[in-house]
Parts: sequence; C-alpha cells; structure tokens
Amino acid sequence: MELKFLKMNLKVIDNDKGIYGFAELKDYIDFDVKRVYFIQNCKQSTGQHCHKEEKEMFIMVKGNCTAIIDKGDGKEDILLNSPGDAIYIGSYIWHGFKDFSSDAILLALSSTNYREDRSDYVENYDEYQKLIAA
Repeated sequence: MELKFLKMNLKVIDNDKGIYGFAELKDYIDFDVKRVYFIQNCKQSTGQHCHKEEKEMFIMVKGNCTAIIDKGDGKEDILLNSPGDAIYIGSYIWHGFKDFSSDAILLALSSTNYREDRSDYVENYDEYQKLIAA
C-alpha cells in the first residue's frame, strides 16, 4: 500500500485586476475529478478520517486553516495559510481540518462521488493505525 501525500503552492497572480489562482490538474493529481465541494464558515474542526479508495486535493482559496495529517508515521499539523496552498491526500492518509479563520474557503476535488453509507471511510484512529501497520 503506497501512502501518497503532497503539500504544494499553486501559481497565484495578484495584480490590479484581482487575485488569480491556477492549477493544471494533470500536474498535481492522478485521478479524474468526480466531485467538487468547499468548506466555508466552519466553526469547529471537521471529522478526522481516511478513505480506502478516495483521493482528494484541497486548495486554500481564502483565509487559513490547519490540516491534521497522518501519513502512517503519526499526526502532524500542516498550515494552509495563503491562497494557492494545496495538499494532495491519497488513499489511506488520515486527515481532518481545524482552526479555520472566519473568512476561510477550502476547496476540495475528489476522485469519487459521495457515498452516503460512508463505506469508504475509516473514522476510528486506532483502527486506522492497525490498518496501516498491516
């Protein structure tokens, strides 16, 4: 099982017309985007979990937040604090988000459609650690 995680800074141009952010997706992700969603006005931490199949790319559009990431070697905090900060989260990467600024907008690109039964999720951290150790 290959655990893939990458933090990146996308190209951002700030000029008198506005702020433009660019991402040639083929340069950053290895999946076709099936779903797009965003997190805004988040007043508490998101639920931490990993996916067995789904891969995601999260892009900080505005404001800031902190990603909680475990790539199989313990949890770490990764600050996303400027437009264009982005992270790629492959399958079996534990993740969640906290400490959203009041103006934060976090965009997500997903490799799968949402599954209401949450069959792709591992939401228990102890179970995750056993899964990764196997």
